[in-house]
Amino acid sequence: MVYTSEKKKGGGGFKRGGKKGSDARDPFFEEETKKRRKVSYDDEDIESVDSDAEDDGINGGYGGGRGAEVAEEEDEFADETAGEKRKRLAHEFLKKVTEAKRKRREEGDDDSEDDDEDDDNTGLAKTLMKKQQEESGRVRRVIASRVQEPLSSDEFRVIVKHRRPVVAVALSDDDSRGFSASKDGTILHWDVSSGKTDIYKWPSDEILKSHGMKVREPRNKKHSRETLALAVSSDGRFLATGGVDRHVHIWDVRTREHVQAFPGHRSTVSCLCFRHGTSELYSGSFDRAIKVWNVEDNSFMQDNFGHQAEILAIDVLRKERVLSVARDRTMLLTKVPETSRSIYRAPASSLESCCFISDDEYLSGSDNGTIALWGMMKKKPVFLFKDAHPVVADGISENGDGEPVSYNSSSTVSSWATSVAVCRGSDLAASGAGNGFVRLLSVETGANAIKPLYELPLTGFVNSLAIAKSGKFLIAGVGQETRFGRWGCLKSAQNGVAIHPLRLS
Repeated sequence: MVYTSEKKKGGGGFKRGGKKGSDARDPFFEEETKKRRKVSYDDEDIESVDSDAEDDGINGGYGGGRGAEVAEEEDEFADETAGEKRKRLAHEFLKKVTEAKRKRREEGDDDSEDDDEDDDNTGLAKTLMKKQQEESGRVRRVIASRVQEPLSSDEFRVIVKHRRPVVAVALSDDDSRGFSASKDGTILHWDVSSGKTDIYKWPSDEILKSHGMKVREPRNKKHSRETLALAVSSDGRFLATGGVDRHVHIWDVRTREHVQAFPGHRSTVSCLCFRHGTSELYSGSFDRAIKVWNVEDNSFMQDNFGHQAEILAIDVLRKERVLSVARDRTMLLTKVPETSRSIYRAPASSLESCCFISDDEYLSGSDNGTIALWGMMKKKPVFLFKDAHPVVADGISENGDGEPVSYNSSSTVSSWATSVAVCRGSDLAASGAGNGFVRLLSVETGANAIKPLYELPLTGFVNSLAIAKSGKFLIAGVGQETRFGRWGCLKSAQNGVAIHPLRLS
């Protein structure tokens, strides 16, 4: 009956659209009203953004000062889900591309504007769909068949020099910049076209301590800053390095300054990789653990175990799955959220390198020169390409049909497939060793899944490889010694980063 009296006082039924300052409102209904009004506000706000974006396409049509615009934008996107964010970013990308094509039409004074607009919309839809399928791994770009035979003038050219062997190289997502790390602790950032280099200078011990580093080694240790791993985030903001000091170091690419040191590993950090499209960093170590870090939040996320020996290489794509190889002759595919793993055992060889081809296909290189193709549904290799890097002495290959040839330890090490790389989302791959050349490969389906394309001569141990996303060039980190030791030494090799152009039809 109390509600009836209040209803009479208010002069009518309870209205959702009443004034905010009305006293004739029950607190229970007031809470419900606020919730519903918030949902209604969000829906209207999203519609207004779309309509205003069509009008001006720049500021979203909001009135008031810049502070009010920023505040409204923050409120608008505060509760959006990951799917809604992807949809919004896709609309923004589509709008930019459409605007660019419209400007090109205006500059060209094209009369058939309506027809071109329909064709552009259809073409854009197909382009976006194809791009999404390529990034998800459902469609593989055909590049290997387009690679032409190198000319006599095409050869590896050293664009960056290091004093000691280069152990890791990486390329930015747009293929314009490169990064390299050496055993002497030098970390370089260089331009692919011009070769201009910038060095990342190590800060003082006091700054490193303030950034989270725990000093556990004697200060007089000679190689405390020896770097063995390197990775760059897909957005080009962060660079991660690791080595014998057991820490993962984070650098700001824009300022080339040290920003954070992650302790936690109990032995040498041997490999690093960012998950594409995120700030999640995966690190592998000789302590047999794979750790997950969030670089954006400067935080540790998760530990992953499973290997019984030192981890040598890891790779990650978009999904939370990490591929790793170790000296226990196994390759693990770890599903991080479920903490489950699939174990792949190499046939009578130790795996040295690995990389993803797609979410369900992987490539590995072993110490007997074999390149193996693996699939998710089988525990054994789908295809073996044996003797990919044979050592030649006196005209007879190490595994040829001629008379047996005795080799010393250096020549045996030269056949190790210490690095493999794939042009992301394509069928083009490459492998490197110390036998004098980098081999280009075509990864297909069928009986002959791995086909050799060309041999690109390069003297030295190829410790790291990277293929440009466009497929137009190949980067190799080369040195006189192997990545993790001194089992072999090639005095004629030059320590540095070499680039080789790839001609596409």
